[in-house]
Amino acid sequence: MTATTDGSGGSAPDANAANGTPRPAAPGRARPDEPPGAAPGGPETPPPPDAGTGAERSVEEAVARAAHRLLARQDPAGWWKGDLETNVTMDAEDLLLRQFLGIADETVTRAAALHIRAEQQADGTWATFHGGPPELSATIEAYVALRLAGDAPDAPHMSRASAWIRGHGGIAGARVFTRIWLALFGWWRWEDLPEVPPELIFLPSWVPLNIYDFGCWARQTIVPLTIVSALRPVRPAPFALDELHTDARRPNPRKPLARALSWDGAFQRLDRALHLYHRVAPRALRRAAMNAAARWIVERQENDGCWGGIQPPAVYSLIALHLLGYDLGHPVMRAGLESLDRFAVWREDGARMIEACQSPVWDTCLAAIALLDAGVPPDHPALVKAADWMLAEEIRRPGDWAVRRPGLAPGGWAFEFHNDTYPDIDDTAEVVLALRRIRHPDQPRVDAAIARGVSWNLGMQSRNGAWGAFDADNTSPLPNRLPFCDFGEVIDPPSADVTAHVVEMLAAEGRAADPRTRRGVAWLLAEQEPGGAWFGRWGTNYVYGTGSVVPALTAAGIPRSHPAVRRAVTWLESVQNADGGWGEDQRSYEDPAGWAGRGESTPSQTAWALLALLAAGEREGKAVARGVGYLTSTQRADGSWDEPYFTGTGFPWDFSINYHLYRQVFPLSALGRYLHAEPGGTAAGPAGVRAAGGGVP
Repeated sequence: MTATTDGSGGSAPDANAANGTPRPAAPGRARPDEPPGAAPGGPETPPPPDAGTGAERSVEEAVARAAHRLLARQDPAGWWKGDLETNVTMDAEDLLLRQFLGIADETVTRAAALHIRAEQQADGTWATFHGGPPELSATIEAYVALRLAGDAPDAPHMSRASAWIRGHGGIAGARVFTRIWLALFGWWRWEDLPEVPPELIFLPSWVPLNIYDFGCWARQTIVPLTIVSALRPVRPAPFALDELHTDARRPNPRKPLARALSWDGAFQRLDRALHLYHRVAPRALRRAAMNAAARWIVERQENDGCWGGIQPPAVYSLIALHLLGYDLGHPVMRAGLESLDRFAVWREDGARMIEACQSPVWDTCLAAIALLDAGVPPDHPALVKAADWMLAEEIRRPGDWAVRRPGLAPGGWAFEFHNDTYPDIDDTAEVVLALRRIRHPDQPRVDAAIARGVSWNLGMQSRNGAWGAFDADNTSPLPNRLPFCDFGEVIDPPSADVTAHVVEMLAAEGRAADPRTRRGVAWLLAEQEPGGAWFGRWGTNYVYGTGSVVPALTAAGIPRSHPAVRRAVTWLESVQNADGGWGEDQRSYEDPAGWAGRGESTPSQTAWALLALLAAGEREGKAVARGVGYLTSTQRADGSWDEPYFTGTGFPWDFSINYHLYRQVFPLSALGRYLHAEPGGTAAGPAGVRAAGGGVP
């Protein structure tokens, strides 16, 4: 369990010298603000450039404060990690898992309930992102979790929640995952859930709807759920939930089928056929399928006990294996349960928040880039230590990605502390960009790791010339059509933001003229929206996409006068807020016409816009001056920024993320590049590497 790491009441957790994993923190107690090993009086900060006057001097001071703050937050092992905040379904499902396995703990339950109650909105509901609209499934799961914690259904905060749930369709209107959790306790009928047979594990990779047609996050979740779906377990319910049905006598009124010739109609009928198959499935075949699925799960358990470094596959894997006879003392189960404890963040007030995953590799490479942009010397001990840690995190063995790229040599980085099965293209590109700029005493070691990362990323290019996050050519349209898959994006097609980061990395490595880089550039140019923006898959949303693509294009040699670059500049200027910042609400995924580029200003999104404008040669423009002014005027005295809004994306609209380190690293990068711009306004690209070569003047 880790204390909060974002500076809002805690510090970076201690590191275990053996594996770099955070050590447990005492429940309800955060650590002192300065991590162990910080130099007396604080870490070394970069000397400011020759003092200018007025606004520029305020930027210099802001950069110095922010760099000092970020250096102080580095773990002694060399990594950075901010809290990764999502929504209360993580906390609710953690309590439901413990109830199902019979390991409920009063201290954990009380702390989780404290966090869940704190997130409840005035109307009794829960949202999935700060300031967002009420969400039915999140509200149901939070309500059930509070019932498990002992909150009475007639308490005012509970009765408001149940009334809202009934008024918005009740349990019958919830997503499939929510109803699966309820079915585990008899609060919902398994017969009324979509069927996912374990025999799916036997489909070869060339057959539609095989498990490798799904994105890695969905694949890791669906395989254990095929076992759960086949066995349909029910634990005794500790209470009834009649108050969450619109009509408790008819909790799931039958809905008419869509027309047979439509996609929805075809898959609804397929689901009915699978329900029939469930009744007649040959026992030997079903048992063999479940055993094969169990082997698949166990083979993918990481060294720290988790699965893929993310929470949802872990909880379903533990349930599935337990149903197949793995007792709680089995090494696989014991390690899995211990890994879940490391996803817990204990707040100073005693509340406990569950992270969906942890982001140390991503945070560390971005932090290193930000410090370099700020003018920290490339051989600074903190940067060398960060490079050492990143080099040790390189993944040198094949994972699921090799199913579609069997001949490709491994060499990449994942997002988390432990996730050797699923390195990702985005992290690999950004780690390479960071490593290239750090002056490390063992340069041949760095060069070899970079060469492997570049080669692996090039090999993961999809047929259309772009890059997805985890797999190549993971673009089948069928998985998203399944009735089971209503929880968010379940495939991993190429995206503009990931492609941009790879293109910029390739340009920084002297490969701008490589035909594969040019194909990526051509794809990016073709993907520009009519208004001038680019869609952001892994960050919110058009501001993130545009902030990633413009610097990549200019790094790859696209002139700043190119129409695509000018359209992007015009769009960014058109959506700048009156306070000088930029912001974009998660609702832009659902309603781009009303929300694209619109929302309360945030430090990270303002920084993304500035990175694009600086790369486009707009350093002396009014929009940049106003954006820089927003960042300097909103910085706190300790060098940090506040950012309650969610600017990260897991599944567009369906799963939003607040990366607590984004508010620190991206403003520092933007302000640093503003200060250290080359003559004529040429600034570093989004990862801080100039097309002509790395380094900070």
